[in-house]
Amino acid sequence: MRVLPVGEKALLVEVADGTEAQALHAELLRRRASGSLRVREIVPAARTVLLDGLDEPARVGAELPGWRVPPLPTRADEILEIPVRYDGPDLADVAAHWGVAVPEVARIHSAARFRVAFCGFAPGFGYLTGLPERYAVPRRDTPRTAVPAGSVALAGPYTGVYPRASPGGWQLIGSTDAVLWDHARVPAALLSPGVRVRFVVADPAPEEA
Repeated sequence: MRVLPVGEKALLVEVADGTEAQALHAELLRRRASGSLRVREIVPAARTVLLDGLDEPARVGAELPGWRVPPLPTRADEILEIPVRYDGPDLADVAAHWGVAVPEVARIHSAARFRVAFCGFAPGFGYLTGLPERYAVPRRDTPRTAVPAGSVALAGPYTGVYPRASPGGWQLIGSTDAVLWDHARVPAALLSPGVRVRFVVADPAPEEA
């Protein structure tokens, strides 16, 4: 663990990998909820966690490396289900990369249990971990100039759902009608760090008459 000061009231904590970052994020949230840690914002990323608005950054920075951070719990928490039509334009390419038949992509992906590791790129976009390492896929050599909202995509070890139409280089394997970002909803983001997710195979979209 490496703890770096950021300005007067913040710390950036670097750890070995995403699993450690998620475990640290969960422990920080627990300590804040219990009142033993006074901090305004806790923001996880791929291998870091930012603590902003600390009352005593120097003390917390000195104590953090000595904390015992338990692993993420394996108990079954509430799981958010997101229906997916596995109809993406990159489905065949992903199947070839995995060495399976095209229908197997939906089976493998929907059988995994995901967790939102961190958010970024666009409001409502979560980086979800949960697929075994052997199913990591590269980004497209040439990004698309426009990816439709609701596209379910893979890149490296992550699964993501595009909350709005935007450019993107992830491999598109499906689509969902779930609304990832809604200003009228509280909270506006459907996905937030720590949320557990399961993708459910949905019926194909009905053809237009």
